[in-house]
Amino acid sequence: MDFSFWILVGAIGAFFYNRYEQARRVLMLRAMLHPYQLEQLMQTLLEGYMRALGEADEERRRSIWQVMEGHETLLVSQMQRLAADTASMAGPMGRVSRLPLLLPGVTRWWPKACFELSQALRIHADGITRVAHNETGLTPRDKAFCMSAELLLFQHTCHWYCRSRTTASTRLVARHQTSHAQALAAASAGTREGLMAIGAV
Repeated sequence: MDFSFWILVGAIGAFFYNRYEQARRVLMLRAMLHPYQLEQLMQTLLEGYMRALGEADEERRRSIWQVMEGHETLLVSQMQRLAADTASMAGPMGRVSRLPLLLPGVTRWWPKACFELSQALRIHADGITRVAHNETGLTPRDKAFCMSAELLLFQHTCHWYCRSRTTASTRLVARHQTSHAQALAAASAGTREGLMAIGAV
């Protein structure tokens, strides 16, 4: 039988296996995030920052920053809980492939090509906490830019876990007109160095 036929069969099999694996990961991530309001908090913060940055009246701008600080405090609490709850994740479903495209079963047969999702979530939680506490004394404007980058990187990791690095990066540009490299450069040094250390870049 023609060798190209078996290549086609293999490609079709890989496609459906990846679809199955991605569906499992989407369900798992959804279950992990279900107890929290992270998506809503992230949207509120990103929109609030844009509103504050575009506000001409100093008093109203200050008021928006104060409201955002309350949302940041809640976000920190929930991110820290998420990192703690997922700290014990292990095995293939807890790994994220560093390869640009998802190969069938790569998290099972090539763990060295992966990083642990639990490690990435801990890095994101600590980075968001650092920025929210403003340990480096950033101005409200610079803090908003830095926090926005932290949030986009967290979202990128979630999409990467469910799909692939390429898909996650493409979605980041499409939804926020920001590349992964730009978000990484704008985030806190601790987050940047942490993600680089585990190869989640």
